[in-house]
Amino acid sequence: MEQHGGDARRITVHSPEDFAGMRRAGRLAAATLDMITPHVRPGVTTGELDRICHEYTLAHGAVPAPLGYRGYPKSICTSINHVVCHGIPGERVLAEGDIVNIDVTVILDGWHGDTSRMYVAGEPSTKARLLLDVTYESLMLGVGAVKPGATLGDIGHAIQSFVERHRFSVVRDFCGHGIGRRFHEPPNVLHFGRPGEGPKLTPGMFFTIEPMVNAGRPEVKILDDGWTAVTRDRSLSAQFEHMVGVTETGVEVFTLSPAGLHRPPYAT
Repeated sequence: MEQHGGDARRITVHSPEDFAGMRRAGRLAAATLDMITPHVRPGVTTGELDRICHEYTLAHGAVPAPLGYRGYPKSICTSINHVVCHGIPGERVLAEGDIVNIDVTVILDGWHGDTSRMYVAGEPSTKARLLLDVTYESLMLGVGAVKPGATLGDIGHAIQSFVERHRFSVVRDFCGHGIGRRFHEPPNVLHFGRPGEGPKLTPGMFFTIEPMVNAGRPEVKILDDGWTAVTRDRSLSAQFEHMVGVTETGVEVFTLSPAGLHRPPYAT
């Protein structure tokens, strides 16, 4: 079933039965991030983290959605320090104090499970710690704004107002997205906005909320590899992502950590 959103693009409205598939996919994605937690430490390469996540995904009957998607060469994204998103795993070795976002998407029985968390190799700086805390809290405020009759602008406003109150900035160039049997579909879920604007939320809508927050200015640029986005001013950037469904009474988060590892510091 589809409806027209405020941007006149078709937004899929899923059946109650579809929630079961998204729960399984979301749980596996979150479990993957739980599993990789103890491996994120100084001295490990991002390529090794990719290999471990890839093998874990396959061992659990799923496939990594990013691998080969529009030519993307790896199974996860690893975005370190001033990398905003879509960092490609490789030979980079994590150093003491590095912060890194690990973004995974699995396809399990046809359903996509998409989530990301921030990790720290060793101990973060005071500024990095604050950035991680504010980014996580902004995500959860965005999630808390989801309910039938609310709008996408309500989500964006909840995130933006909190981030800017802490003198950080919200990235404008990337956004959350509809998801389900397809990796990306309408609507675009902006992490800034005004209350009451944008498409209204109705039960059965599935989408991601994934604010990218910069310690400096919001502008980004794409590197020559065509994927890696970095802050123009080289300031630190952080991101957390959940995948949610609108219910009759509010919101269901499909990607909560089964082990309770929601944000660093993680007890491993």
